[in-house]
Amino acid sequence: MVYNTKIKVGISHGDINGIGYEVIIKTLMEPRILEMCTPVIYGSPKVAAYHRKALNLEHLSFNHVRGAQEASANKVNIINCIDENIRVELGKSTPSAGESSLQALERAVADLQKGNIDVLVTAPINKYNIQSEQFSFPGHSEYLAQQFKTDDFVMLMVSENLKVGVVTGHIPLSDVAKQITRKKILNKIRIINRSLAEDFQVTNPRIAVLGLNPHAGDNGLTG
Repeated sequence: MVYNTKIKVGISHGDINGIGYEVIIKTLMEPRILEMCTPVIYGSPKVAAYHRKALNLEHLSFNHVRGAQEASANKVNIINCIDENIRVELGKSTPSAGESSLQALERAVADLQKGNIDVLVTAPINKYNIQSEQFSFPGHSEYLAQQFKTDDFVMLMVSENLKVGVVTGHIPLSDVAKQITRKKILNKIRIINRSLAEDFQVTNPRIAVLGLNPHAGDNGLTG
């Protein structure tokens, strides 16, 4: 077995009835991915094979491993995290799909905390069927913040030339205005500035703050 020193990227499979596996499989078919990193899917070899067949992409192979420590270089590694007898029902929201989303996510986060993987990519979950006593969050971001015991985080949408961070997260639009405070804006700017420097190697970040109100106040006349 060939072991790899490249960055290990953990990928939680998300909702098994959704688009997660299609996105994962089609992404990992790009040859450059295996040149850059070692992918480790937290999910189910059986479910992955089901989606691969449904997509008619049989030539992609999975390397079944018991843990991230066994992940091999230049292979698409996969760890089974769920009941082998689970049923895939494409396009349907089911309790078992929500449970399997959480099981894969918990296993991946535990490995990230232990240093067995270097970074975590999360495939889409169904935010309704994943709700349980173990998961009562509006999304991945809030769950990860609790697991890593921090309030200092920001959600970013990233492209080559522009990174957009949000001050508020998964809340109703009607609640956004009252959640905007000077302290919260400054805190998010500091986090974004640090992230641009440390994660994206931007030496002199330029950060613009967009106005919540398109008129940006008009000296208090409109907001």
